[in-house]
Amino acid sequence: MNTHGVSELAWERMFSAVEKVRDRLRRATTALEAAGVHHAVTGDSAVAAWVGEVDEAAVRFTQDVDILLKRDDLEQAKTALAAAGFVYRHVNSIDMFLDGPDAKARDAVHILFAGEKVKQDDLAAAPNVEQSRHSGVYHVLALDQLVQMKLTSYRRKDQVHIQDMIDVGLVDTSWPARFPGELAARLQALLDTPDG
Repeated sequence: MNTHGVSELAWERMFSAVEKVRDRLRRATTALEAAGVHHAVTGDSAVAAWVGEVDEAAVRFTQDVDILLKRDDLEQAKTALAAAGFVYRHVNSIDMFLDGPDAKARDAVHILFAGEKVKQDDLAAAPNVEQSRHSGVYHVLALDQLVQMKLTSYRRKDQVHIQDMIDVGLVDTSWPARFPGELAARLQALLDTPDG
């Protein structure tokens, strides 16, 4: 055991993990695009894309690949993603595409459905896939819709992602007015406590 620092193997695994996520995102979005399935990258990868446009040094590594689809397009997405090597699973109310038959749930593309709540008690439903823009590589959820999804989930990592967007100037003090009630209050609280 190396007690003096991180081993070279650990560094190689870290770089490999980052590349695998990028490859998974690229293959999934390319397959959906080629099949004409309307979609938008959301979640951690979308945050990374938006933050990276302003300051690449502020981008956090993410393992998650989340894609927003219309529920009516799920069967077409299954066909497109199967051709790209993904395996569909529905586990614990979550629709996902594993990156190969032996992959784990963390090595998957997770699907969220446009216009539906992710959790029953969520304050807002997921946006429409049309509320996105093409980043030059893939369709990414529009910034205001991404922030709303992060405010709706509001787990610790969602709060950190919003803080990242505040830190690089994507979100500022004018933004709470864009959201209703509790979502606005959540954003205001993050703006008021920049150091957490």
